[in-house]
Amino acid sequence: MLKHINQLAESHGQLQKGRGLVSGVVALCLGILCFLGVLAFHFPAYLTTPELRQNYDVATIRQIMFWAMVVAGGISLANIVLGRVRWLSAWAFGFVVLTALLGGHKVPVRDFADHTPYIGLDWFILDLLGSSLIFIFIEKLFPLRRDQPVFRPEWQTDFHHFIVNHMVVGFVLLATNLLVHKLFGWATFSTVQDAVKDLPFVVELFLIVLVADLMQYWTHRAYHEVPWLWRLHAVHHSVKSMDWLAGSRQHILELLITRTLVLGPIFVLGFSKEVIDAYIVIVGFQAVFNHANVSVRLGPLRYLIVTPNFHHWHHSQDQEALDRNYAAHFAFIDYLFGTAVKSDRPWPSEYGVLGDYVPNGFWQQFKFPFTWKG
Repeated sequence: MLKHINQLAESHGQLQKGRGLVSGVVALCLGILCFLGVLAFHFPAYLTTPELRQNYDVATIRQIMFWAMVVAGGISLANIVLGRVRWLSAWAFGFVVLTALLGGHKVPVRDFADHTPYIGLDWFILDLLGSSLIFIFIEKLFPLRRDQPVFRPEWQTDFHHFIVNHMVVGFVLLATNLLVHKLFGWATFSTVQDAVKDLPFVVELFLIVLVADLMQYWTHRAYHEVPWLWRLHAVHHSVKSMDWLAGSRQHILELLITRTLVLGPIFVLGFSKEVIDAYIVIVGFQAVFNHANVSVRLGPLRYLIVTPNFHHWHHSQDQEALDRNYAAHFAFIDYLFGTAVKSDRPWPSEYGVLGDYVPNGFWQQFKFPFTWKG
C-alpha cells in the first residue's frame, strides 16, 4: 500500500474517472488535513499562528473538521465496499479513524503559553483547503488550457514550496517585522499616520494598494535587472505550467526581501488595521488568481487591473514578454513606466525561464541561487 501511495504522489496527469481515483484522492486529502487539524488542536501553542488564531472562530473550525471527517470517511467506506481503489480508500479511512481516536473535532483547547516557537500548521491547513476549493473550481469553470490536469507536471515541487512557505510563517513574520522596524522606523511621523487614518475607507484602501504595488513594481523590476537578485527570482519563473499552485514557487529569501520592502511604506504611512486586513485579502487573492489556469481578461479593465492574462505574459518565454508586466495589482503602472507587454496574441505560448536552466525539486531550487555558475 505504501508503494502505491508513493507512486501516486510521484505521478502527474489526469486521474482516470470511474475507478474511484478522483474521490479517493479527495478523501485522502481531507483525511490528512483532519489529522493535521487534530494535532493543531492538541498543540496550539506550537502548531498554530498567533496572528491567525485571534481572528478565526474555533467553533466554526470544529464544524469544518467534523464535516471533512464525515465526507472523507463516507467516500472511503463507499469505495472500499464497492471495491474501488481499496488501497487508497484504506489510507483515507485510516487517517479519519486516527483523527477520531485522537479526539477529532471535540478536542478541548485550554489555556496555553504565548510567545512560544511555532510552525503555521493551521495556516497551511486553512489556506490549502480554501485555495484548492475556490481556485480549482474557478479553473474548471473558466479554463484557459482545458487539457491541463490538476496534477500537472512538477506539481510536487510547487506543493513543497507551498508547505515550507506556510510552515515557516512564524519565522517570516518575525524576520520581516524586525527588518521593517530597523530599516523604516526612522521615517514614521505621527502627523502623517493620523492624516492617513482619517481618510475615507475606500480612499485609504486604494492608497495602500497603490503604494504597495509601486514598491512591488520597482522591487520586482530589480529582481529582473540586478543579476544576483535574478538568481533568487529565477526560481519563481522556472514554473512551466500556470495554475493556482504556481505562485507558491518562491525562494524563501525572495519572500523575505519582497515582504520587507513592500511592508516598509505601509508601516511608515500607518494605515488602519481594517484597511490592512482588506489589503491582505486582496493581495492573497490576486497572488493566487493571477497565476491560475483561468481565461479571464476583463475587457478594457485589463489596462487598469492585473489579470491572469497580464501576469501570464510576465511568466512567458516569448521574446516580446521578457522583463515586462511587473505590477501585481494595477496594470496601469506598467503602462505608465513603459514596461507593459505589446502583443497581438491574447495569451503567451510557453512559460518558464528562457534556456530552462533552473533545476526541478524544492531542495535543488533552494540551493540554486548559491550554486548556479551562469
